[in-house]
Amino acid sequence: MNGAMITADPKSTRKARTRRKLNKYNEWLGSAFIAPYFVFFITFSLVPIFYGLWVSFHKWTLVGKVSFVGLENYIYAVKDVDFWLSLWHTTLFVLISTPVLVLVPFLLALIIDQKMKGRTLLRTVFFTPNILSVSVVSSVWIFVLKPYNGLLNNILHTIGVEKELFWLSEPGLAWISIVMITLWWTEGFNMMIYLAGLQDIPAEHYEAATIDGAGAWQKLRFITLPAMKGIFILITVLQVIASFKIFGQVWLVTRGGPGNQTRTIIQYIYETGFSANDLGRATAMSFIFFLILITLSFLQFKFFSGKKG
Repeated sequence: MNGAMITADPKSTRKARTRRKLNKYNEWLGSAFIAPYFVFFITFSLVPIFYGLWVSFHKWTLVGKVSFVGLENYIYAVKDVDFWLSLWHTTLFVLISTPVLVLVPFLLALIIDQKMKGRTLLRTVFFTPNILSVSVVSSVWIFVLKPYNGLLNNILHTIGVEKELFWLSEPGLAWISIVMITLWWTEGFNMMIYLAGLQDIPAEHYEAATIDGAGAWQKLRFITLPAMKGIFILITVLQVIASFKIFGQVWLVTRGGPGNQTRTIIQYIYETGFSANDLGRATAMSFIFFLILITLSFLQFKFFSGKKG
């Protein structure tokens, strides 16, 4: 440059300054839109969590704080047989329901994904129960599962099953009933996630497979299932967490019966807090259950990440 002075272009400088101001304005605007969420999150999530932790260290009734007891509530929960029995009932439901709630929606999604008449109607029929409240769903199924004149027993009598089944009075049948209710109620959500994944698979893959002479089973095995692996993992993890939190349909349909055989961990925590009037112990049980769910979720992600790697 032979020692010549290089001066910045005033126009470029103004553009850079304007760009910085615009970026700063966008950051403030984004923060303004996000702020209400954080206010609600802190107020209704973080504050109750820490307040609940404080309650769990006290003898606390519906009237209010009685006395500080330290870890006594946690020790009681760990030694409480009914707490672990209720947790086992919940785990049993998870083991029974998760394969059903993962596979059946996938089969329904495969049906709806086919190019056929009436698939919009089928999509509506399959998804509609998902928008109903748990009280409505429970009321419908109590009518369906009634002995003697219930809809399900009448259908079974029509096809030749003569034995009268007491769906809500026998422990084994009660669990099957709860799984049926949960499947009918919630399968629409998982089905729509699967359907979105199926429609995201390029049609060219299936066309190339058809040219190579692949049948329907080979397309499913070598194209559909590998492409849907990530969605299977996501739905499985979400379904396990959701199934562990089951409460509404069990409480409204069986009340944990017969003989507390279907009493879940959430129901036992509820009964401890509001029936036994011991919010301190109920909160301690809630935190133990929370730690179990956190650990389980971590192990699931660790397992699936390991398999993927």
